[in-house]
Order: sequence, then C-alpha cells, then structure tokens
Amino acid sequence: MQKSKKVVILGHFGVGKTSLIRRFVSDQFSDKYKVTIGVHITKKVIELSDEDSISMILWDLEGTDTLEQIRDAYLLGTHGVIFVFDISRPSTFQHLNRDLEIVAKKIPQRPLLVIGNKKDLMQEEEVKHILEQNDISYNYLTSAKTGDSVEEAFHDLAILLNDEA
Repeated sequence: MQKSKKVVILGHFGVGKTSLIRRFVSDQFSDKYKVTIGVHITKKVIELSDEDSISMILWDLEGTDTLEQIRDAYLLGTHGVIFVFDISRPSTFQHLNRDLEIVAKKIPQRPLLVIGNKKDLMQEEEVKHILEQNDISYNYLTSAKTGDSVEEAFHDLAILLNDEA
C-alpha cells in the first residue's frame, strides 16, 4: 500500500536543503547555488517492502534567518520534518535548540530528523570536535556533494512516517 506524506525541509540560507533533495530525488549535485524563493515541491517514492511504499512530497522551503518567518500555510498538513544545518558554518547551528523548539511549536508531534550537511568540507575529527564543543545533537551527517548518508536519512524518515500512520 502506498501512503503519501508531506515532508518539509527547513534550515537557514545556504545549508544545502535543495542540494540534499536533488541528490536524493535524482542523484545529482550542482555547485551552482540557486536561492529557493518561497517553496519548491518535488516527489519521490520509497519502497519499504513488497507491500508498503511512501510517496514523499518534499517541500523545500526558502531559508530564513529565523524560523518564525516561515509562513504557517507552508506547514499545514506536514507529516515529517528534516531540519538541515551546515556543519562548516557555526551561524547555522549556534541556536539549533531554539530553532528546533520553534519547529516543535509550529509542527508538533511529527517525526523530525536533524541533518548536519556539507561534511565533505571538513575533516571528520574536526566535525566531531565542533559538534561536541557546541553540544549539537543530530541524526545524520551528510554530504549532498558526495551523496554520503543522504539516501539513508530520507529512507529512515520514510520508515518513521510509515510506522506513524
């Protein structure tokens, strides 16, 4: 049985939300930065078993300096959330706990994955040190450029969404 689930991808400007979606949906990456204005919607079906699949409707929301600026209309009917930060830019995760509290208020009781993107820009030891030093909790460290852990993150969210319904 196929279930359709709306997933919003949130985060600050330039953290790689669009690149993660492009890598997941079409296995492509581009170094050319294009700002998302408003929302861009794409879809991908994930086969979970012979009987179950999830049609993920991915809402790529424009980056903001503060999540309070997100239009509530974009969030209506959301089943799951991916929050992305850039591990090479502290300004995108310095207030991560506050950002996640805002997400929880706007989209309560929905599966949420926290993804640190752009791990290809730093050495693994440096990434671990920065995240530990800043007490950052995350579900995945990804690279939209190399594809590292992208498929796994979206697949695991699909499992959570399937279990929820």
